[in-house]
Amino acid sequence: MVATDIIDHRLIGALHIEALNRNGFDHDPARHGVVWQASTLDAIMAGRYDGDLSVGELLAHGNLGLGTLQRLDGEMLIVDGECWTIKSTGEVLRVDDATLTPFAVVVNFSATYRAHLDGPLDLPALDAELDALTPSLTSVNAIRVDGEFRDLQLRSVAAQSPPYPSLLEVTAHQTEWSLTQATGTLVGFRFPDNTAGLEVPGYHLHFISDDRQHGGHVLSATLIKGEAAVDDSNELHVELPEGIEIGQPGVGVDREAIKRAEGG
Repeated sequence: MVATDIIDHRLIGALHIEALNRNGFDHDPARHGVVWQASTLDAIMAGRYDGDLSVGELLAHGNLGLGTLQRLDGEMLIVDGECWTIKSTGEVLRVDDATLTPFAVVVNFSATYRAHLDGPLDLPALDAELDALTPSLTSVNAIRVDGEFRDLQLRSVAAQSPPYPSLLEVTAHQTEWSLTQATGTLVGFRFPDNTAGLEVPGYHLHFISDDRQHGGHVLSATLIKGEAAVDDSNELHVELPEGIEIGQPGVGVDREAIKRAEGG
């Protein structure tokens, strides 16, 4: 079922957003150029940390992405079709297909734009270079940057227990750590301004090292040199858990504070 009747009119434009119920998400085939999202930022902000979609089902819709796991248990990253989680301890683990996710974004990645980047480029400078690769400000851009990095500031959060606190409360107690230098991959998305409530507009990036020993949500980093690839899409499909709608009244939390917690 396509729930276009509940989509906020501000979201309708150059970016085609389709809201699906659980069955629609299961049976719609994965395609290049389509970004798939499980649940919404508003739902996570309000403490909806119980997932109804398995990682195995998620991987059927994309081979690159990010998100979190059941009960907000760490930062999740998908690269080359493999799903990993970075725990609040910093431990990096491969995720079983049966694990549930309450929030994730994936794409069947196929680069539209590529560039070799020479640094040093801190995160704002890297964002600017990625912006320059993609002329559209209204599409959803999937990002992959493979390279050498320094001065990484990373974070994760611990699994929560019911009754769940809000995301703002959780990120107030997030665990942060630093890496002086690492070779690995940045994975993430840039969402346009008109997707507020579905996502945090702007860049959302996770990192994993080539040896799969380090990673996390990226708060800051400097690229020494690397290869950037961007897949831009004008289609966003959102799986809506029961009781969640797009364009429903706000949940009463500060999205600017969320952006600061996200490193934005």
